Order: sequence, then structure tokens, then C-alpha cells
Amino acid sequence: MVDFEIPISIKLVFFFLLLSLLNHTTESTPTYASHSCSNSSFFTPNSTYQANLDLLLSALSPNSTNQDGFFKTQVGQNQPNIVTGLLLCRADLTPTACQDCISVATKDIQKRCPLDKVVLIWYDECTLRYSNETFLNNLVPYVNFFTTNQSVVELDRFNGLLASTMKSLAQQAANSQSNKKFATAVDKFTSSLTLYSLVQCTPDLSVSECLTCLDSAIASLPTCCNGKQGGKVLLPSSNVRYEIYPFFNSTASSPTLPPGEKKLSSLTIVAIVIPIAVSVVLLFIGCCFFCRRARKKYNTLPEENGGVEITNVESLQFDLDIIEAATNKFSEDNKIGEGGFGAVYMGTLPNGQHIAVKRLSVRSGQGAVEFKNEVVLVAKLQHRNLVRLLGFCLGREEKILVYEYVPNKSLDYFLFEPSKQGELDWSKRYKIIEGIARGILYLHEDSRLRIIHRDVKASNILLDDDMNPKISDFGMARIFVVDQTQANTNRIVGTFGYMSPEYAMHGRYSVKSDVFSFGVLVLEIISGKKNTYFYQSELAEDLLSYAWKQWRNGTPLELLDPSLRNSYSRNEVIRCIHMALLCVQENPANRPTMATIALMLNSYSVTLPLPQQPAFLHRSRAKLNKPITELESDQHTSQSNGWSVNEASFTEIYPR
Repeated sequence: MVDFEIPISIKLVFFFLLLSLLNHTTESTPTYASHSCSNSSFFTPNSTYQANLDLLLSALSPNSTNQDGFFKTQVGQNQPNIVTGLLLCRADLTPTACQDCISVATKDIQKRCPLDKVVLIWYDECTLRYSNETFLNNLVPYVNFFTTNQSVVELDRFNGLLASTMKSLAQQAANSQSNKKFATAVDKFTSSLTLYSLVQCTPDLSVSECLTCLDSAIASLPTCCNGKQGGKVLLPSSNVRYEIYPFFNSTASSPTLPPGEKKLSSLTIVAIVIPIAVSVVLLFIGCCFFCRRARKKYNTLPEENGGVEITNVESLQFDLDIIEAATNKFSEDNKIGEGGFGAVYMGTLPNGQHIAVKRLSVRSGQGAVEFKNEVVLVAKLQHRNLVRLLGFCLGREEKILVYEYVPNKSLDYFLFEPSKQGELDWSKRYKIIEGIARGILYLHEDSRLRIIHRDVKASNILLDDDMNPKISDFGMARIFVVDQTQANTNRIVGTFGYMSPEYAMHGRYSVKSDVFSFGVLVLEIISGKKNTYFYQSELAEDLLSYAWKQWRNGTPLELLDPSLRNSYSRNEVIRCIHMALLCVQENPANRPTMATIALMLNSYSVTLPLPQQPAFLHRSRAKLNKPITELESDQHTSQSNGWSVNEASFTEIYPR
């Protein structure tokens, strides 16, 4: 009999072997240099300042892929809650290496300076800083130190070469015509010793400001590093460094190589990489073989359509007897909703905790796949704007998901029921928009996985006691690997009216698909009307075209829900309409990321581009009712008390 520990051991061995091999073929992890905490100005946990700081840090990593490796922004509108942040990557880095460095820095600095308002952290590859001031001081503090204890021979001649090189590089960087105020040099000192030098300023500095910063840094070199073979000076917006070994990418930074220096040939690289790659593949095949044999006995669900194994969340499994007792054996009195994948019941555990039990229909052909997908995904997600999965149950052909109980039903219940619309004033609606944006941002950027929800809509937004939104129903979600931006599918799932055109027509989905759905949802929240409402009127074909018509005519407030006309923020409403129209642009590249959207909602310093005509859903009025009924499995029934089931809008369209 195969012992269960064997596949785990093999996986661990393989993991560490793979890491050691990949270290030879991928860019190394960022090298920490130093950091500075103010130790004088602090914020309190869970404050507005911390919320703004979290938004800023969430925006830095995705924006680090800018071509110039520089990004500066501000979150918040009033003191003392304004946060100004900046990132700068060494200009020779690839966008991926820059993003990796900033991602590490955002996590690292919160551990080193957890409650400081003014913080800097330096790595050899990047700098990250933030402050509670509206502008950032470019000169102090700074750090200078030598990087090796070894001394050079011919000290005077070495210092002379270093001084002249640094002075020349400072002029080159400050007067650079590109967006990168960056310069490097490679100088032969002796037959066996080469001097590698680098200077850099942030691109937002003027020529004189850059020169001032670099001159200050260069003037510190003799103090810290006289006679040493390597040294660096780090300022908030500039840095200088020299070594006697290559520490920057000579191809990207384009210095002139001295005579005798040769690049590694392509043939040599291939000769090194191919054996390593073959070894990795063989190890992987061997481990998969042993793991598959050992796994057969312990699978709780069969492999189905490439489904994901759920053995890693077995600790979340509930006993069916406990679920039946909690729901009074799935009594009709406990039933709080019905969707395309089954019913939802309210239940109470023996400890008094209320739960929502989603009982998947045995007859649902997609039930097992969606079930496994949702368990694996949601069990790994923890965010205040996502509904929390407590566990699952498998027994006697039952497939059950156990969620936290969210008492205030779903957003569509309040938005589209005339008797309930008055309970959502503008401040609550704006809070809901912000919360949904934070939740989707977490899925796209901040969770351990990049997750595309694919069915963002009003009925999938649940509301807690304080009307905080919680995104639910991950049965249609898909995982992306870190660098993946797009995928294709033959099986379109979701809700017509919320689906982006490239997804509905061609099966292409990405983070921008969720952005499109979010834009439609924001227009619904502002107008209090479903995106299908205008189909029955002569005003427009759909909500998007009606919103565009009002925007183009200079009357955007005509879109506003009449129940809000006596109390709302004009600037916030117009900015949300503006943002929503950007989200529903036909070209995905023209839609903002969720990180940018979060900044738009929290900072008026972010300038919004003008929207173009959105993607309209051209349909004949004579055929409006039938396709919606077919495409949108919208059998949504909710009772007066309890957790609202989401519309299980499972759509099967086959793209052209």
C-alpha cells in the first residue's frame, strides 16, 4: 500500500530542486539595501489614513511596469489623511523585475515600519517611499556605505577616475532627453580591474534638481567609501553606486564595454539552459507519476474536465448530519433562495453561528466542476469585501457549500425594488461602489492568485448589517498565473448585459472583462435601473447608450436615480459616471485597471481621460425579451428574511 506522505515528500523535494535550478535561469530576487522610518509621525490601525495607504500600495505594484520604471501618485483629499507615494526602479530592469522588486518592497516596509507615516526603503533594484505630505523632500534622509571591505591599489588614481566618471554621469543623467534620468559607465582601471558606475534620479526632477541631488550624493562618496572597491549613496529621489564587478544590465543601460570585455554568447546560454530545462521536465514527469498513483486512494472527488483537486481544503469539510440538523433537513421554511445551480438555505450551527448553505443541484451537469472550483478559490480568499467560505460538505451524492450568513440580501434587492430604493442614499451607494472596487482589486492584484470573477453583477453583491458589500459566487471564476493577461474559452458563462464584448463574441476574458462588468454595475447603482430597463422604452437601446447620450449632451445628472435628487454629491456622481464610462470602453486596453479605479474613487488628483463611445449592445427591439430569458438564468426568488442567493446566470454561448 502506498503511504500518503510519499507524494507530499516528493512534491517538497521537487519544489526545492526546481527552485535551485530556476535560480540559475531567472532574475534574482531583489537585494535589500536599507530603510528609514520617521519614528515621529504615526497613524492608528484601521484609520482612514491606513485605508488610503493600502490603496496607494495596491496601486504601486501594477504601475511599476511603466516603461520608465517610475510612478508617483497621491491618495486622499484632505489632511491629515493624504498619502503621497513614489516608486523608482533601476532603469536597466525589465518590467517584470521592477514589479517583483516593488511587490517585495510594499510587503517588507509594512513589517519594518508598520505604523509610520513617513517611510523609505531601498533595494539595489528599486526604491519605494510614502509620506503624509503633499510633496516629497528630495534630499533627506540619505544612506551611504561601502559594499566591500577590500581596498583598491593606486588610491589617488582610482579616486580620480571615480570622481571624473561620476561627474560626467551626473551631467548625462540630468540632461537626459529620455524619461529615464539614468547613466552608467564601464572604465578600465588596470588590466585586471574594471570600474562599473551608475547614477540615477527620479524623472520628475528638473535638470538643476537632479544635479543638486547627484552632486550631494557624489560628495558623500569620499567620506563613506574612500579606497574601497565598492560603495553606494542612497537618497530619496536619487542614488549613485560603483563596483569593480558588473551589477547592472549592460545591454539595457547601454554603456560602452571596455576592450577585452565580451558578452556571454547565445550558444553558451543555450548550452547552459537546455540541460537544466530537460532535468526539470524529467523530474516533473517522475513526480507526477508517483503522486498520481498515491493520490487515487485519497481523492474525494473524481477528476472531471480538468477540475482542481480539493484535498488541500479537507480541514474545511462539514459532516452532512451537522448540515441537515442546521437547516432542519433542508426545510422549505429555511429556504432563502433558488438559483440555477440549486437552492440556498439558512442554518444555525450547534454553537449558534448562522450560516448560508448552498446545496448544488444533483442534476446540474456543471455542478461538480463549479463546486470544486469555488471551494479551492474561495477557501484561499480573505477580504472584507468578499463573502467568506466556512466550509463544504460531500456525502450521499450531496455537494454543499457553507458560507457566512449575510443578512441584508443582495444589492439588486435594494437597487431595483421601488420600496427599498430609498434605503440606499448616495453616501451608502458610494461606499458600496468603493467596497466592490476593493474586492475586485484584491482578486486581480492582492490575493495569492490572480482571479477573474467573470460574473460581477448586482445579484452577486451581498450586503452585511452595515450595508458593506461582499462579492459572492465564484463558481465561474478562473485563475490566472502571475504574468498571464488573457485567456480564451469555448464556453461563455455569465450574465448578458454585464459581459464585455470581446468575451461575449469571441470568448476572450481578462481582468478587463471584470472591469467592464464593474462599469455596468456602477451605472446601475447610480441610476437605480437594471441594464435591461431601457429596452422597453424609447430612450435608448440599453443603459450604456443612455448614459453615453446624457454624457455627450452635457447632462450626466439625468442618469441619477430620482430618489437621490435631494441629497447627493454632484462631483462624486459625475466622477463615478465618468469612471464607469471608461470601464465600458469597447477596446479592453482603454479600460482602467482596478488599481487605477480605486485611486479614481479616493483621489481627485488622478486625472481621468475623456471616455470614447462605449460598447453598445445592438439588438432588435422585437427580439429583446426572448434572448434575455434564454441567456440569463434569472430565476431569482428571495424570501423576506435571510441570505440572498445570487442569480445563477449560467450562459452557454459559443463564440464565433
